[in-house]
Amino acid sequence: QVQVVESGGGLVQAGGSLRLSCAASISIFSIATMAWYRQAPGNQRELVALINRAGATDYADSVKGRFTISRDSAKNTVYLQMNSLKPEDTAVYSCNVRANTGAGYSDYSGQGTQVTVSS
Repeated sequence: QVQVVESGGGLVQAGGSLRLSCAASISIFSIATMAWYRQAPGNQRELVALINRAGATDYADSVKGRFTISRDSAKNTVYLQMNSLKPEDTAVYSCNVRANTGAGYSDYSGQGTQVTVSS
């Protein structure tokens, strides 16, 4: 079973920054993609940022230019640097890992971490 653990959430004022971390208990070479999703109360879960095995990235339009996804392959960890945070960024952020554990690709997610941006 792949374990996915997020950290780094918290309370920050608008305009501030936070960095989220996501560590996966599987070799980076088995991972196809690592992505951050978020869900605010009453809203649908949305993809925030994604990085694939080749290092290509993709972002939601609402965070382009403010958020940066990166990875440390040696630590099987992906980061989400969030700058110029806005109150509408408030949500539970969760990490999704798509990996091949030998029986095809499956998705694994962590418990999530709360990000609250005050105005």
